[in-house]
Amino acid sequence: MDVILYLAIVVSMLATLITARKWIRKAPVIGIMGWDMNKPGLPKVAEMGGICVVFGFVIGMLAYIGIQTFCFGSSNYISMLAVLCTVLMTCIIGMMDDILGWKVGLKQWQKPLFTLFAAMPIMVINAGQSTMVLPLMDKIDWGIFYPLLIVPIGIVGASNVYNMVAGFNGLETGMGIIILSVLSYVALVTGESTALALSVCMLGALVVFFYFNWYPAKVFPGDTMTYSVGALIACVAIVGNMEKIAVILFVPYAIDFFLQLRSGFKSEAFVGGNEDGSLQKPVKGIYHLTHLAIAVLTRVKPKVYEKDVVVFLFGVEIAISGYVILEYL
Repeated sequence: MDVILYLAIVVSMLATLITARKWIRKAPVIGIMGWDMNKPGLPKVAEMGGICVVFGFVIGMLAYIGIQTFCFGSSNYISMLAVLCTVLMTCIIGMMDDILGWKVGLKQWQKPLFTLFAAMPIMVINAGQSTMVLPLMDKIDWGIFYPLLIVPIGIVGASNVYNMVAGFNGLETGMGIIILSVLSYVALVTGESTALALSVCMLGALVVFFYFNWYPAKVFPGDTMTYSVGALIACVAIVGNMEKIAVILFVPYAIDFFLQLRSGFKSEAFVGGNEDGSLQKPVKGIYHLTHLAIAVLTRVKPKVYEKDVVVFLFGVEIAISGYVILEYL
């Protein structure tokens, strides 16, 4: 990576650090709080902190584009700016859901509809290559169907399913760090500079936010972050021609989707905490990836805690990431 990209990462991290500290102090004052559902007493925590992540990411990317433009005369940043538009649009959708409130926000059918509009910036510039390889499939040239069908499906799907594996301290942020680390490495090895810049700037913002979001969380990311990071991952895969790798990295999210489908998307990821902080074993069925993790962990240890579930799911994603790197690079 060049010096300018390192500088952009630093800008992204500093912007996230400054705004997150401010947000944690001010969110309780204006009532932007959420219950920590897996802890005894259900303590309240600053909510919607993902706005700090998106802000840091956007500032870092603008710093990168600005330096390249004014110092080196570069000007071909259409795809980067289109991705910024998509991320900001999904951020707004997440904010709508967060502000309207849990169980009162956007309806299930409205979320994919709104994120479909967020895919339009990537569609209209015809980003990516129409020839792609997906798991269990040969190379296919999708032609005009790539920007009109594959791109919106990818962005809508990634932004919505990334929002589903959530509800535990550090889970959403840490999973994003793992996935984007792999995509950053692949982009670096394959020379996909646009995908690399996008992924590492978001990665820098997430690493800083993870410090505040890890157990016990001082701030929650909210849908504001999850929609944005999910959409960004899809965009990186599209502009970096890494669709196959992204699909494999999202296998845990696919499992979670089908588990939730069994309950009609009516069950919650959290299970409630006992007085000692341990988690209750799901008794009405396994309808989330977190439920499955708790069920597996209770077979090897008498009590399971929130951190155990999060670390276990991190381990699953890291194992998948290792397979991707060994198999495709």
